Amino acid sequence: MPGGPGRDQRAPMERLVRIAAVLKVAGDRGVGADKLVRVAGFDGEEAMDQLARELRHLRNQGWQIDNIADPGEPGRYRMVTVDNRLRVRLTPAQQRALQRAVLLADRQELGQRLGLTADQTPAEVTPSLRTSEPDDQLATVLSAVRRRCLLRFRYGGRTRQVHPESVRHQNARWYLRAVEVGGDEAKLFVVARMSEVERDAPGTADPVEGERTLALHPMQWKVDPPVQVTVRLEAAYRLDTEHWLGTPADAREDGDELELTYEVTNREALKVRLYDLGSRVRLVGPEDLRKELLDELATVAEGANR
Repeated sequence: MPGGPGRDQRAPMERLVRIAAVLKVAGDRGVGADKLVRVAGFDGEEAMDQLARELRHLRNQGWQIDNIADPGEPGRYRMVTVDNRLRVRLTPAQQRALQRAVLLADRQELGQRLGLTADQTPAEVTPSLRTSEPDDQLATVLSAVRRRCLLRFRYGGRTRQVHPESVRHQNARWYLRAVEVGGDEAKLFVVARMSEVERDAPGTADPVEGERTLALHPMQWKVDPPVQVTVRLEAAYRLDTEHWLGTPADAREDGDELELTYEVTNREALKVRLYDLGSRVRLVGPEDLRKELLDELATVAEGANR
């Protein structure tokens, strides 16, 4: 039967990879349907139907593929390069948290990889990027946190001057954690209740001690029990690996290779990044996570062949 355990999955998977690679290289100009049919190796009267089936498989895996041809013209397809596995594998709550982290970090290029640009953001996630105050007010607060600036604003009927520490989103509101000048206790201020918000020059604020802000790296979100994860890689891929996985808790050299160890509390976020790294890294342990990854890949291969 199609997609059964005895069937060779390599050819269907390689076909999907070829189609996705051609679409990625083409970028905004897209690829004509005729060329995609040739890339896939289809022929005969049902070639276009077969191509439509393959595009549907890619969309089901989270890729955003649009037909940009004018009405009545032959199909022309464009694939938007987004981090589709995050959209597929993270829960809605985790997706919203990641979007807030992107906004807090002011990482526009990461926002584009996550499909959060104004013309690409799905309607169902748009509200998580809105705030109850104008963008320039929240932007001033965020800038003060990132650049360690003294922050001034009206709040509770009087003018405040604070050393900002972090901004967080909870219960549909943005909160600033900061210590008032002359005080010694960190307080939370509702950003929506501030007015006349201004910041001083970078470096004018003192560090705020005590409670740490939540980690922005999704692998450190407190979703699962902590687990020690070890990956092995060639030394040449260390920068790529640390770009996706962050700074390791431990690094050990073994000839021309490295073993990096991470403490992970969000297994799904780790798996997404391992998929992005592909063959550049090998997961050494733990064994239950290795089996989990292999089972998922087998399921994806079987689904693509149905």
